[in-house]
Amino acid sequence: MATRGRKPTPTALKELEGNPGKRPLNEKEPKPVKKAPSCPKWLEPEAKKEWRRLAKQMEAIGILTEVDMAAFAGYCQAYSRWKEAEEFISQHGTIVKTPSGYYQQVPQVSIAQTYLKIMNRFAEQFGLTPASRSRIVAADSAKDTTDEMEKLLGGDG
Repeated sequence: MATRGRKPTPTALKELEGNPGKRPLNEKEPKPVKKAPSCPKWLEPEAKKEWRRLAKQMEAIGILTEVDMAAFAGYCQAYSRWKEAEEFISQHGTIVKTPSGYYQQVPQVSIAQTYLKIMNRFAEQFGLTPASRSRIVAADSAKDTTDEMEKLLGGDG
């Protein structure tokens, strides 16, 4: 059965964002160990570079776990293929003249656009875009858990 509406935000991201909707968090949501999965051997070389570039940082802030391997591999592979298409465009341009004399866009333009969309969807899921990251409250700034009302009333907090 298809679900309607927005996709739910993962609880880990809601916690980092400070639970802006103030809705109750799912206390029964599975909580996998916040440890980065091993990089799959089958990834393309450029995807492996992207994996190494981001995995430890994502693990450190708690948004990458071992069960996220496929989603993160999808992001890295999309990044690799997007970069390959963009490098082709940089080297050869976006338009070619066909044997019949017509000008035509090279396929790498639509390939790059497709993989950029895929990459961005995965990136948003992990909080890797400026907009999705702007909603996250880093652990250091979330240390002061004193209730503002308690401060005003002179309580211990």
